[in-house]
Amino acid sequence: MSDDPPSFRQTRRSLPIALLRARETVMGPLRQMLATSGINEQKWRVLRVLQERGPLELSQVAAEAVLLLSSLTRMIGPMVAEGLITRTTPPEDRRKSIVAITPAGLAFVQAHAAQSAAILGRIEAEFGHDRLEQLLDLLEELQKLDLRGP
Repeated sequence: MSDDPPSFRQTRRSLPIALLRARETVMGPLRQMLATSGINEQKWRVLRVLQERGPLELSQVAAEAVLLLSSLTRMIGPMVAEGLITRTTPPEDRRKSIVAITPAGLAFVQAHAAQSAAILGRIEAEFGHDRLEQLLDLLEELQKLDLRGP
C-alpha cells in the first residue's frame, strides 16, 4: 500500500473548475442584462422554466431551474409580491404548491427575449453552432452519470 498522496489534475484541467469558469463566461452577459431589472439570475431561471413548461409543483421548478428547494421556497413569496408568479395549493393535496408565471412575469421574459437571444447568438457565433450543440449533448450525458457512493 502506497502512502503517496493522490495525484490531482492541474486546476486548469480540473472538470469542476472548468465548469465553473465556463459558467461564469456564459452568465456574465446574462447578469449584465438582468442587473438593472431587479431580477437576479435565480429568479430569471424560475421565470424561464415557468414560461416554457407552464404551471409546476415547487419541487419540479427547483429541479428544472437548478435550485435547492429551500432556496426556491424563500424566493416564492417575493416573486408573488412582485407580481411575477402565482402560488396555489390544490384542494386535493394541501401539501403541494403549484406556481405559475403571471402576465407580468411573461412580459418581463418577453421584454428580455431579444437581448437574451443576442447573447446566445454571440456565444454561438464565437464558439460555433455545431460545437455548442455538441457541448450541450455532452453536458446532458454528463448529467446522467450516477457518481454517488464510494
